[in-house]
Amino acid sequence: MLFHLRSLLNNAALRNGHHFVVRNFRSGQPLQNKVQLKGRDLLTLKDFTGEEIKYMLWLSADLKHRIKQKGEYLPLLQGKSLGMIFEKRSTRTRLSTETGFALLGGHPCFLTTQDIHLGVNESLMDTSRVLSGMTDAVLARVYKQADLDTLAKEASIPIVNGLSDMYHPIQILADYLTLQEHYGSLKGLTLSWIGDGNNILHSIMMSAAKFGMHLQAATPKGYEPDPSVAKLAEQYAKENGTSLLLTHNPLEAARGGNVLITDTWISMGQEEEKKKRLQDFQGYQITMKTAKAAAPDWTFLHCLPRKPEEVDDEVFYSPRSLVFPEAENRKWTIMAVMVSLLTDYSPQLQKPTF
Repeated sequence: MLFHLRSLLNNAALRNGHHFVVRNFRSGQPLQNKVQLKGRDLLTLKDFTGEEIKYMLWLSADLKHRIKQKGEYLPLLQGKSLGMIFEKRSTRTRLSTETGFALLGGHPCFLTTQDIHLGVNESLMDTSRVLSGMTDAVLARVYKQADLDTLAKEASIPIVNGLSDMYHPIQILADYLTLQEHYGSLKGLTLSWIGDGNNILHSIMMSAAKFGMHLQAATPKGYEPDPSVAKLAEQYAKENGTSLLLTHNPLEAARGGNVLITDTWISMGQEEEKKKRLQDFQGYQITMKTAKAAAPDWTFLHCLPRKPEEVDDEVFYSPRSLVFPEAENRKWTIMAVMVSLLTDYSPQLQKPTF
């Protein structure tokens, strides 16, 4: 209840929202719908309604269609600048954001820990206020979610989570766009997560039910998702009439799943735990044996980089694997995030059926 009240209060304070038209299929008359994203932060998808997340996916599809397929030039971010804070190394997050922001006419500025040491060379509060005066938005890839929360609290510009210990929302947007393109609709899909109870799983748990998707997640004992996230995910599942299964049995999680999903077992900062983690995750590798328990139309996702112990080559390089379209869609979804938070642009492409 408190979350929903806070969400309503935040929405009431927003300005310059996006407008789009959806047809009433009985009368054919347009219905005015308002999605307000301009000026907001994207720290976790739990702060966004299903319609707001769908809007970002619609905008992603629109930009991909107009730029990649039609060859249009859309300088929607001309004159805008983006600060990119990276405490962790990156391939997809950095490349997708830099090239995407520049493709839309904006100027991205990459800042490593040697350039900006969060909370050490300068306080988080001071850093946030300085960047607010020099850039139009900040994407931060950090170790601690609390650092993002502080940046957002002190900033007067949008702060976007490029990855933290708790959430990775921009990755999940790319996953959903990929599944939307493949299946035509997200509603009713069963997602089967097999792996660590990490930031990727947390982001799925904060959003899947809002699309009418079911979630079955298997994690080893001691690697379960955060209890507060699990509690809220149960609430979302109840509100949206979906199912949520948390188990320690990989085959139970895979049973009937449309989408098999995993991630690295050893994230950056966990290298010292490698030997123990590899032992604890025995039996969690996704193979064709796992796939036999899944639905006939199963597909596979992995946010990359991938290690063979997480998924074998037969699955990873199979025609069922969507990992490389998934990686490309990181670009189109982060572009959509930036456009939605910084402009009043509305999609021209017909709204997909989610």
